Amino acid sequence: MNLQQLRYVVATAEHRTMTDAARSLYIAQPALSRAIRDLERELGMTLFARSGRGVVVTAQGRRVVKLAREALDAVHEIEALSTHGHSSEAELRIASTPSLEPGLAGRILPAYTAEHPGVRVHIVRCDGRDGVVNAIRNQRADIGLTDLPVPTDLISHPLERQEIVLISPPGLDLPDPVPMSRLNGMRLVLPVSGSARRREFDSLFAKYGVAPVAALETEERGNWLGPVRAGAASLLWYRGMAEQAARAGLVVRPLDPSVRRVIAIVHARRRLPAVAQEFLTVAEGGSAA
Repeated sequence: MNLQQLRYVVATAEHRTMTDAARSLYIAQPALSRAIRDLERELGMTLFARSGRGVVVTAQGRRVVKLAREALDAVHEIEALSTHGHSSEAELRIASTPSLEPGLAGRILPAYTAEHPGVRVHIVRCDGRDGVVNAIRNQRADIGLTDLPVPTDLISHPLERQEIVLISPPGLDLPDPVPMSRLNGMRLVLPVSGSARRREFDSLFAKYGVAPVAALETEERGNWLGPVRAGAASLLWYRGMAEQAARAGLVVRPLDPSVRRVIAIVHARRRLPAVAQEFLTVAEGGSAA
């Protein structure tokens, strides 16, 4: 058994479908299925059993998955020690959503780089929470900054509760703060219908008995402010983006009652590289707001 096979086993156990596991590993699904079958023949045991359209880990498979994770963790730790021993080459990869990146770059990173000037920090830009989760699962990032909740295969370290505000075109007649009831019938830029993020918005609207109108549905957050600037809609976004919106001439108002989301550092269930652990220590002593 080699490291590649270990990664295949862990990815398949985490995703519970060959298709999703193959996608996370950037290989074809038939190739992954063959690799798992070959490994099972090599070991003389069945690691995964079919269950509907997915797979479940067998009793023997659970033991193999546990040991595979431990082996991969040990390899990561050795690599971290090696990297940390050559600070001029050390790199920390942080996945972040666009909404939270300004706070990351403006507050946490300066404090971290001041203490660890030899570490090169690379921001893995992700379109949303799912992108952050996938970047960590696919090992494109060591840690991530996102709002909660995240899947249970990741560990989260809450940093703060960040306020959600209403960003509107100038001239819109609204009180400050804006009662939640005023969102009823309001034209909003919203995530795509059926997406995890949209379900969270819909749950919030249902809680307060309001039904906004989706003026635009998109997951491309870089395009969210455009319709607001054009006067076509308003937008619910984090307080951390208020400065950017205000510079664009838009009006930022709090909601009543206040709505907040927990922002956290997240990572895989394994030992963190030393540079990532040091970043977490710095972040937990500060704020991403």
